[in-house]
Amino acid sequence: MSDDLAFTPATELIALYRAKRLSPVEATQAALDRIAAHNERLNAFCLVNDEGAMVAARASEARWQRGEPMGLVDGVPVSIKDLVLTKHWPTLRGSKTIDAGQAWDEDAPCVARLGEHGAVVLGKTTTCEFGWKGVTDSPLNGITRNPWNLERTPGGSSGGSAAAVAAGMGPLAIGTDGGGSVRIPSGFTGLAGLKPTYGRVPLYPPSPFGGLSHVGPIARTVADAALMLSVIARPDARDPYALVSHARDWGDGLGDGVEGLRVAVSADLGYARVDPEIAALVAAAADTFAGLGAKVEAVDPGFATPHECFRTLWYAGAAHALRAVSASRRELMDPGLVEVATEGARLGALDLLAAESARAALGVHMGAFHQRFDLLLTPTLPIPAFAAGEEVPPGSGLSRWPEWTPFSYPFNLTGQPAASVPCGFTADGLPAGLQIVGPRHADALVLRAAHAYQTAAPTLDRRPPL
Repeated sequence: MSDDLAFTPATELIALYRAKRLSPVEATQAALDRIAAHNERLNAFCLVNDEGAMVAARASEARWQRGEPMGLVDGVPVSIKDLVLTKHWPTLRGSKTIDAGQAWDEDAPCVARLGEHGAVVLGKTTTCEFGWKGVTDSPLNGITRNPWNLERTPGGSSGGSAAAVAAGMGPLAIGTDGGGSVRIPSGFTGLAGLKPTYGRVPLYPPSPFGGLSHVGPIARTVADAALMLSVIARPDARDPYALVSHARDWGDGLGDGVEGLRVAVSADLGYARVDPEIAALVAAAADTFAGLGAKVEAVDPGFATPHECFRTLWYAGAAHALRAVSASRRELMDPGLVEVATEGARLGALDLLAAESARAALGVHMGAFHQRFDLLLTPTLPIPAFAAGEEVPPGSGLSRWPEWTPFSYPFNLTGQPAASVPCGFTADGLPAGLQIVGPRHADALVLRAAHAYQTAAPTLDRRPPL
């Protein structure tokens, strides 16, 4: 029963609290029990807030008993990626170079909003160092593993958040996404993850990777992701680039379906290599959209790979992140991060301006594309999860993580909303993800389409074989 409770969606937990059929204390204890049972093998959490979570759960229980919940997620267990500031806890970013003893006296905007809405924070989840790559291992915390197969990576850089949710360690988690870091681990672990439109969720402090970085929800259901977005997308004056935003229920219209929508499906964006099993699952997902009444057309969006553009901006961001780290301290760091930062430091102003120009051109191109199509479907990832502790699939001949994530980072460059939703399993029992991309500001449409698909092709009956 405790395990069943641990896999209960947040939307259902709220309904049960309201009906006084369940207490936040029970839900929190179920999540903590899963952490105690499985975190040693998964390495999803780098900090567990056992005592504090139970204190918060009891306070939430009292509010629900009075019929006075604090907000939309009162009593719901959540976790926070360890790139995101949390008051009173160190945010070490997977690095040995950060002083844990400094003052930690501020919550990031998304954490502040969750606190205002009564969420029960279970702890901090693991990330690669400074969130620099698409897998999750770090010099500080070691290797994080995939609940579906402990020998495989959960992806990254929000791998701890995804591993936690997939393993029943709380239904909601905060992730960040600078090149796919919400969608990559959601795809590898069978979850619903959303990278919202850039600026939809306020971000503070500013990311060293600049306008590539987004904050988004990771959950088992699209409805839960929408619920979390309703909380974390509220305004915060500390982000000068945040969109003008007011309180909104992002679950409104979630069940309106996709009938009549113009949906493009691109198996490879015109240039990517895709595992045949993944391609078949995504093709079947496109057929499901057609069966739901969408007007589906196989068409590539028509842009060349923006790898060089992303690489320039990402490597420059890595150099910026390490700008104050001495040579001797860099010896404590992930060698891959040091390598890309060193290369990024050689870039000049004209290189960055050229990359920004290419980025703008891609945004203009996708704006025109979405005049013809409401949504774009692609694989989330071209491959299933590979060996844990590796930056690239062993034996692939690839050198850096963006080479195996061709579907995610283009939409960080454009700032468009993009979700990953599970679309089945490989013969080896590994999840595959479908990416749903919408035009800028069409977050509600992306969520609606993802919910329609997840309802028509559910995978929630399967749990990781821990």
